[in-house]
Amino acid sequence: MKAMIFAAGLGTRLRPLTDTMPKALVPVGGRPLLKILIEKMIAAGVTEIVINVHHFAEQIVRFVEEHRSFGIRIAFSDETAGLLETGGGIKQAVPLLTAGSMGEERFLIHNVDILSNVDLGDFYRQARPGAAVLLVSERQTQRYLLFDDDDRLVGWTNLKTGEVKTPYPHLDVNACRRYAFAGIHLISSRLFPRFEAWGPKFSIIDFYLSVCHEEPIYARVCPDLRLMDVGKQDTLAQADAFLLTCV
Repeated sequence: MKAMIFAAGLGTRLRPLTDTMPKALVPVGGRPLLKILIEKMIAAGVTEIVINVHHFAEQIVRFVEEHRSFGIRIAFSDETAGLLETGGGIKQAVPLLTAGSMGEERFLIHNVDILSNVDLGDFYRQARPGAAVLLVSERQTQRYLLFDDDDRLVGWTNLKTGEVKTPYPHLDVNACRRYAFAGIHLISSRLFPRFEAWGPKFSIIDFYLSVCHEEPIYARVCPDLRLMDVGKQDTLAQADAFLLTCV
């Protein structure tokens, strides 16, 4: 199993910690977020990881080297010239992700600042066939991905503003299933050629929304999902206790 970790963010909501270190190395429970996620991925069966880097990139590279790449193959996608967002980050990393691959393959994508009780191995092995599978839940939020009765992606909405994004001109938003995205997903290499129509910087969710009428992109609903975004100070204070029960 191959994976990509998004670790290039500036971590502005975690200042002043991130004034001197990247968000990926912020400690939770005595361990950097990056170490927590890499070890969880290895336990799930991941053997190769690509990490995108930008803010204090050299610290992340040195950290991985000091840990001898945790005994697996770890490569770095360098975004120090400029952040590429989630879609652009995957697009740039395609040569690293597909190195040595034969035929269509799926890749696990995970934000470095997400802690959860998700069994990543189970998520990978039991995901239904398709171009992508998005881990979602019924968590309350203002922004939802929209799915049909077969849990296939059809759109996105912001309840606060009423904005809707969809390739379907007559989509009935009220008839759709609404789920919150967890920042964890699987993407098939069959989608990579479609990146060529996009510039270097774009959102992977916007990309999914642009192709979901042509490519099957499904939800994997996790009703008992426990998840914490450690990207801000108020959750960082709770993360130690969360980590003991969920990771």
